[in-house]
Amino acid sequence: MVKISAQDLSIRQISESGQCFRLNRTAQDRYALVAFGRYLEMEQQGGCLTLFCTQEEYDTVWSRYFDMENDYALYRSAAADADPYLARAVSFGSGIRILRQDVWEVLLSFIISQQNNIKRIRKCIETLCERYGERCSAAPGGQEICYYTFPGADALAGVPEEDLRACGLGYRSRYIVSTAESVRDHKVDLEAVKRMDFRAAKSELLKLCGVGEKVADCICLFGLHHMDAFPVDTHIRKIMDEHYPAGFPFERYRGYAGVMQQYLFYYDLCGQAGRTGAAERTAEKPTAQS
Repeated sequence: MVKISAQDLSIRQISESGQCFRLNRTAQDRYALVAFGRYLEMEQQGGCLTLFCTQEEYDTVWSRYFDMENDYALYRSAAADADPYLARAVSFGSGIRILRQDVWEVLLSFIISQQNNIKRIRKCIETLCERYGERCSAAPGGQEICYYTFPGADALAGVPEEDLRACGLGYRSRYIVSTAESVRDHKVDLEAVKRMDFRAAKSELLKLCGVGEKVADCICLFGLHHMDAFPVDTHIRKIMDEHYPAGFPFERYRGYAGVMQQYLFYYDLCGQAGRTGAAERTAEKPTAQS
C-alpha cells in the first residue's frame, strides 16, 4: 500500500476526462485501473491517494503513468491572469493530469471512440479484452480479482470483421483489423513512433486505417505524451468558436498546450451547467480517414 499527497491529482476527474477507458469507479472514492497488463485499485479522500500496490510498483510503473514528475500547478498558474475563461476551466479541472498510457491501447481506444460515447466505449473495450486479451488475476485486498489484459496486434490481426462486430464495434471493426495487421507487419512501427517528435509521429500515425487528425492528436497526447498535441473534437471546436475566434494562443502555452486542451474539454463536458455527463460524451469522427 502506498499513500501519496495528491493536491494536483484527482482520480475522479481523470476517469471522467475521456483520455482513458479502463479507469473505473467501483465504489465511493474507490477506483480500479487496468493498464500495462496490471490491475490497480485506488482510494482517494481529499488530498490523500492510496494505491494498493507495492512501493516498487508505484515507483517503476504508476508514478510515471500518472505523470507525477511534472508540476501541474505551474501549468495552471500560466492561465491565471491571461485568459479568464481558461482560468475558470483550470480551476474546475485542477486535478487532471495527462496520463502516460500504452500507445497501442490508446491507438485502438480512440479508433473505437469514433461516433461513440464513453459508456459505450468502455463496454466495447472490455468486451474486446475479455474475448481477445489474456485472463489474469490479482488480490489487492486479499480477495482474488479476475481481469483481462488489452489484446495486442498479433491477437487482433486477421480476426474476422464479423467477430469484432459482435463486440459492438460496428464499422470500426474494419479499422481495427487493418490497423492490427499494419502494426503486426511493422508497416507502422510503434516502437519507432515512440522515438519521433510530435509532427513526425502524427504523420506516421495518419497512415493507419481509421486514424484521422483528431484521433492522431489524441494518440500523440495521451499515448506518446507530446504535450503540444491539441485534439479538436466537437467540444473544443465549439469552445474555439465562442471564446477564441481569433485562434487559440498556442505560443503562450508552448510545451503544454495539450494540458490546456484537457482543462477546456473537461470544463465544457462537466462544468458548464451540467449540460451533459461524462458518461455520455459523444466523440467526433476523425476529419480524415485512411
